[in-house]
Amino acid sequence: MRRLLSLIALCLALVLGASPSFAADAAHGGQIFSANCAACHMGGGNVVNAERTLKQDALEAYLANYATDHESAIAYQVTNGKNAMPAFGGKLSEGDIADVAAYVEEMSAKGWA
Repeated sequence: MRRLLSLIALCLALVLGASPSFAADAAHGGQIFSANCAACHMGGGNVVNAERTLKQDALEAYLANYATDHESAIAYQVTNGKNAMPAFGGKLSEGDIADVAAYVEEMSAKGWA
């Protein structure tokens, strides 16, 4: 029944011209993070620039629009990169990046514990 309701909602969104949004998968994001990000950001740290960690206070300090939309701000950084961080927009899909952003947000809220 739940799947049928989701399908109906998707159809209505498409008919009404709305773009459907799907919840990001933080668990999948953790896998993508491990494969692509952990070398520099293990445990939410940063081996290149110790001040630019993935801890919540650091994200608030240096990510534009983090106060407005945490996951979008993280996804923008992952997609476009900045300074020593490479852009992953050409390497990861938009869905993978959304999943990584959800994972980073979830872990930063937990203090990377």
